[in-house]
Amino acid sequence: MVSTPILRKKTEQILSALGCNHHELSIVIMDDAQIQALNHDFRGIDQPTNVLSFPMQEGEFSNITPGLLGDVVISAQTAAREAQDAGITLEERMSQLLVHGILHLVGFDHETGEEDARHMEIKSLALLKLIEPDNPDLPVF
Repeated sequence: MVSTPILRKKTEQILSALGCNHHELSIVIMDDAQIQALNHDFRGIDQPTNVLSFPMQEGEFSNITPGLLGDVVISAQTAAREAQDAGITLEERMSQLLVHGILHLVGFDHETGEEDARHMEIKSLALLKLIEPDNPDLPVF
């Protein structure tokens, strides 16, 4: 598993690069059964997924805590399987998922159109190069 200090450092680097130095978020690491329950409850999909984001800067109550970006939830089991399948380390896969989840928290969305997906991909690549300097060819999510 990736250590908490490493995840914290990468998260700080990502937030700084996004101009969100004074914002906060939660990162929750769980197993497939737990993320499957969340995926079912919030997306209507009854299967595990790798990452979910729960933004707090959207919707009716977004002005209550303007410094709170939201939650990124990652399945360690799915991440480990995907890392093995892709031939990358678990730490690299967690970096991909962390970048993807945080970008969703700050308003990026690859599901709203081709241009938005491309914009998110470009930003993801830049952030991955920042937090994974030893693997500059690490692909996006």
